[in-house]
Formats: sequence, structure tokens, C-alpha cells
Amino acid sequence: MTDNTTQSLPTKRIAAIDLGTNSFHAVLVDIYPDGSFRTVNKLKEMVVLAEKGLENKLSRDAMDRGLEALKRIKFLCDSHDVENILAYATSAIREAKNGGDFIEEVGHLVGVKVRAISGKMEAEMIGLAIRHSIVLGDEKVLMVDIGGGSVEFIIGNNEEFIYYNSLKLGVARMAAKFVDSDPIKKKDITKLQKHFKNELEAVAKLAKEHNVKTIIGSSGTMENIGAMVANRNSLTAKMSLNELEFSAGDFNELYEDFIKFDKKKRLKEKDLEEKRVDIINPGMVLLKFLVDEFKIENIKISEAALREGMIINFINNKKEQLNLDLLANFEDPRRRSIYELLRKCNWAEAHSKQVAKFALQFFDAFKEELELEESHKELLEYASLMHDIGYYISYRKHHKHALYLIRNSDLLGFKEDEINVMANVARYHRKSTPHKRHTRYKQLNKKNRKRVKKLSALLRVADGLDRSHYQNVQKLEIKNEKEVLNLFITTQADPELEIWGTLRKGELLEKLTGKKLKVFQILEKDDV
Repeated sequence: MTDNTTQSLPTKRIAAIDLGTNSFHAVLVDIYPDGSFRTVNKLKEMVVLAEKGLENKLSRDAMDRGLEALKRIKFLCDSHDVENILAYATSAIREAKNGGDFIEEVGHLVGVKVRAISGKMEAEMIGLAIRHSIVLGDEKVLMVDIGGGSVEFIIGNNEEFIYYNSLKLGVARMAAKFVDSDPIKKKDITKLQKHFKNELEAVAKLAKEHNVKTIIGSSGTMENIGAMVANRNSLTAKMSLNELEFSAGDFNELYEDFIKFDKKKRLKEKDLEEKRVDIINPGMVLLKFLVDEFKIENIKISEAALREGMIINFINNKKEQLNLDLLANFEDPRRRSIYELLRKCNWAEAHSKQVAKFALQFFDAFKEELELEESHKELLEYASLMHDIGYYISYRKHHKHALYLIRNSDLLGFKEDEINVMANVARYHRKSTPHKRHTRYKQLNKKNRKRVKKLSALLRVADGLDRSHYQNVQKLEIKNEKEVLNLFITTQADPELEIWGTLRKGELLEKLTGKKLKVFQILEKDDV
């Protein structure tokens, strides 16, 4: 295997703390030489700075809760040898008359320097985080981060942000100002909608000009809404909400039901955090307003928010001091996160790329016969590149270790079903073929089990063609005939190991196609 040990060692460990209105979020990450970062630990503390609505001052109780939460976060940082702590205060602290006093107390009593950032800067960093974690194309989308004190709105695509701003429309603020009934009354909903219409005039104008059809939501309120929609519609979101996608219709069904609930019923919603029960409704009404007013068709969830934006901003500003080589990065979050994982696992680069090349050749040859979709090709490529990363843990059972690493590495830009397919395809590159007695395979739905079976059949044969791991096969020609599948290989040395490896792993492909697999060596003219 290729020795990439130096590449796998982190350059720096930092923490990013988002001091929000409802909660303080901390994420601890290792930064690597290629500019990527990996989460080491996370901590979320619900502090509810605006327990009685956003007033001009933070109450003493709220400040004490905040101090205690930051002491726990600081202890976590110290126990993990964090070198830099980035702590940014947002709406509630930024606006409070005694926000400066709180920041001073934090510095004196906790030993953390807090910076109160502008709403504009907050919105921009949230946009950076979403663009880092979600696949964006040329289409302009509306990114929305619903907090307790403010809501950040960003309109943009993978290339640019044409608008980013923070508006005082947070759920705690709106609940205190407009909601005085439980369940929420229609007159309160009407007042909220009217307020949103007045405040969002500029956003609405730009959204319509750029034909925005998709909302990408981040942070707790949007994550809670996404989780509730997923639960009611049996969408896969157990491992991660990132890239969870649902239709405006799915949301509307939840809204029509949920908005009638009183607190007792809201508490029974298992995917709604208890401390959001009293403030969730303004968030529901805001999303409903955006969906209707902007004629939104799809909603996506991003698990990345301000914290990740803080880290990305730090890396971009410190790349020279940290001696980072960002040339190895990809703009596409999917490919970037795959390669970040590969590098961290000291991957066998030459072998893995060779296997991926052959696997894609087989995909093209069998696409129609096996009824494969074009989107499967990308998943096969990535599964092929990652199939041996289990070596990072141990040679023994490395195929099962690969399954674990792929499922638990927070790959960005992928839906949970896609991660599970890639993980299972990589797992079945060796040893047994897919079987329902295997827990992770059994947990897939019928459609994804079929995908795994077909794609792993192709990967197994491709892997067999580089059994030596020395790229002996220089060229592969596939002759897919009626009853026989003939493979013609041009090699630089004796091909016996590759032929043996290919035939040994060809059983599943033979079963799926009903054809006999045969491998022939093509001799170069100099060898004749």
C-alpha cells in the first residue's frame, strides 16, 4: 500500500463555538495538510438566553446558564488539547445592552475570548458552510438558517452568493412578539405572515428574479422540521440529516397537522427537541410562508451551519501560516469528502484507482443488461476507490472495516441511502456475496439491496483484475456475448494471479447475467 502517513497527521486542532440565542454549539476538529477537517467531538448546550423573549438585557439567570455551558465546553476543549478556540456571539448577545458585560465575564471566568460578529458576517459564514456540505449546482437556491434571535438568508449557487443578510426574525423573538396562545391562533399566524411579508420584500424580489425553487435549511429549527417530516414519510435519516430532501407537499402535510397541536401534543413528537416546543411554531409559519410566497418545490437540510463556516473561514485565512496545500481539494463536496477520507485512511491509491477504472468499464458494458441507472456509476466509482480503506484498521476483515468507516465518516453531499449503498458495495468486494443474514445489507430496502448486488458484482471482478496490487493489467477489453463474457487482458508480466483472482470473484456476475466468465491474455507483438 502507498505510504501516506504524513498526509494522515493533522496540522492543528481547533474548536468553533457558536453562541446562539437558544443554544451554544461547539465542534472540535482536526485540520489536515490538505485543508480538510475532521470532527473530533461535539457538544451542544441549550441555554435559552431569550427565555422571556429578546429584551434589551440578558437576565442574570441566562448569563449564568451561558457561563456554566461555556465552562463545560472549555473543559472539553482542554481535555482534547485544543490549540485555538473560535467563539462567535450572535443575535441575543450582539443586541443586548449587557452583551459586552457577558463577553467580559466569559473571558475572565472561563478563559475564552468571545467575538460578537455582525449579522452579515454570520450569514456569509453560514453560506460557506452549506456550500461546503451540500451539493449545489448552477441553480440559485435560498439558504435559510432559523435561529432564536435572527434568521440568516443567503441566495446563491456553487459559484457565488448574490445576497446574504441576517434579519431579526428568530423563533424566540417572534414567539415573544406575536404568539400569545396555545395552540397558536389563526390571528397570530396572520400577524406573523404579515410581518414576514414586510421584512422579506428584498429577499422575495431576488428569489423570484432568479427562479428559486429550492430551500436549504440549517440549524436546529430546520433540522427538527426535517426530522419530523422524515419520520412521518419514512425517509432515511437515522445516521444523518445532511442532504435529507423532501417536497414542499411533504412539509405542507406536516404543517397542516402540527400547527393545530398544543404543547402537550407537541411534546409527543419524538423528533422535536423539548426545549423547542414553545418556540417552534414561528419557525413552522416562516417556512410555510417561504414555501407559499416563493413557490418553493423542494426543501433540503444541511447539518453544517455557522460552526463549520467559522472553521472554513479560519482555514481560508490561515492557510499560509498553517502551511496547508489546498490544491488537493475539489469544489464538489461529494468528491472532496471521499478524497479526504481516502487520504486520512492512507489509501492504496494506485490499486484503488486501477480497480475503479475497471469497475467503470464493466458498468458501461453492463448498464443496459443489469438495468443500471447513470447515478449508480458515481456510487460505484466511489465505492471502488474506498473498497480497501479498511486496511487502516486491520487487514483482517478489512472489507467489514471499510463498511464501518464509510458509514461513520460524515461524508458530505450524499443522502443516507447513497452512503449505505457505497458502504455495502465496498464491503462485498471480497469474501461472501450479499446475503440477508448480514445485518447492514438486510437493513436496506429492496431497491437498494438490488443495487448493492449488481454494483458489488462489478467491483469484485474489477478487484480481481488487480489481485497483485501492482497494476499488472495494462488494458482490458470486454466482449459481452450471448452466453459468454470474455475478458481480454494485456499485461506487463505473467497474468496467472489476475486471471485466478478474476475468475474467483466472478461468480456473482455470472449468476446475475447467466453467462460464463472467461479471461484471456493478449500477448504484445514483441512477446509473440
